[in-house]
Amino acid sequence: MKKSKMISWNVNGLRAVLKKGFDNFIESEDPDILCIQEIKLQAGQVELNFSEYHDYWNYAEKKGYAGTAIFTKEKPINAFNDMGIILHDNEGRIITLEYENFYLVNVYTPNSQRGLTRLEYRQVWDKDFLAYMKNLETAKPVIFCGDLNVAHKEIDLARPKDNRHNAGFTDEEREDFTRIIDAGFIDTFREFNQEGGNYTWWSYMFNARANNIGWRIDYFLISEALKPNLKDAFILPNVMGSDHCPVGIEIEL
Repeated sequence: MKKSKMISWNVNGLRAVLKKGFDNFIESEDPDILCIQEIKLQAGQVELNFSEYHDYWNYAEKKGYAGTAIFTKEKPINAFNDMGIILHDNEGRIITLEYENFYLVNVYTPNSQRGLTRLEYRQVWDKDFLAYMKNLETAKPVIFCGDLNVAHKEIDLARPKDNRHNAGFTDEEREDFTRIIDAGFIDTFREFNQEGGNYTWWSYMFNARANNIGWRIDYFLISEALKPNLKDAFILPNVMGSDHCPVGIEIEL
């Protein structure tokens, strides 16, 4: 086994973050696998020269919207996009890589939106995504990461009482996250840190980031079978360039 460093980051526009030191971030952190969400571009709109990495992309049909990518030093056995469900498969939200001993899934979960206009759809997504994870798990253990657009517990956001019925902290979304945990997946960060004040997203308004008024909505989760392999889980709040910061794990595989 060798230790693998994996990082996930919602970059809120890849072209924008490329102008804010994205190359330097990759060079300094040197992840074995980097998953990014909300790339907001189409095929051919950006040229990258990360020669050490194999790259995989899933673009949204809608221009300038959503989308995901993975950069990996080790070439996977297979790579495939989406869940295979027409309702969900036009926004570029999922990439799955198959390796010898595990699956890696990069996911950008739909936001329920202001006024909860997409909450009903989000609940369908959550159910179908968990079923997709459990189906993969019948073959080998799963690691999945990304912007899940939910703060699970009150400890996971700075102002829980003010946000009780807002997108990302509704009872329905939180219950769906609990179902992921009850299904045997481990919230890796909470294996190492049970303290508040650890957030991954901050509003651009009201100096929220400077005052650490944030939400923890970006995660790495792993199958129970991989728990003995997990060596560390971390948040990198000082990495700028997006309204989210990167999260990561170190795991022996």
